[in-house]
Amino acid sequence: MSKKIIDDTSKFLSYVLRHEPQAIGLELDSEGWGDVDALISGAAKSGRQLSRELLERVIEGNDKKRFALSADGQRIRAVQGHSNKAVHLQLEARQPPAILYHGTATRFMDSINEKGLIPGSRHHVHLSREIDTARTVGQRYGQVVILQIDAQAMQTQGFRFYQAENGVWLTDQVPVDFIRAL
Repeated sequence: MSKKIIDDTSKFLSYVLRHEPQAIGLELDSEGWGDVDALISGAAKSGRQLSRELLERVIEGNDKKRFALSADGQRIRAVQGHSNKAVHLQLEARQPPAILYHGTATRFMDSINEKGLIPGSRHHVHLSREIDTARTVGQRYGQVVILQIDAQAMQTQGFRFYQAENGVWLTDQVPVDFIRAL
């Protein structure tokens, strides 16, 4: 199976499982789980061929571990990054590392300096433990800026942090006072 097919399928799954399941007639439960057979069938009706083998290859090969299969292999979901209003992941609050990072582009800095980090259409702001991960994310949007987040101070002031299955740290927002550009 070619890398292009796997990459294209990963993008398709991100779109459907995070944002627009209704685009192929897929229903997600409140935890973001959708039926694998319904996903394959809906994809076929929209002109995209999927198979269980391809789904498993995408899930296993995704370096960001964006997707998960249920233990019985019958359901699939994105582990974070949702904008779909029907999905409300029930994540437990966790103690974050003292410092976390967020990668962005210089063109967003005026807004960040005014409003802090906000989730936009997603449910949470995404943060990472590693600068390199933040840099990789930020490069997708233009000239990169790495933001250092004082997660320890935020938590002391009552902000909650969650960690997705793939290790991404999530929070509702990051006020300006807790952000320092590196």
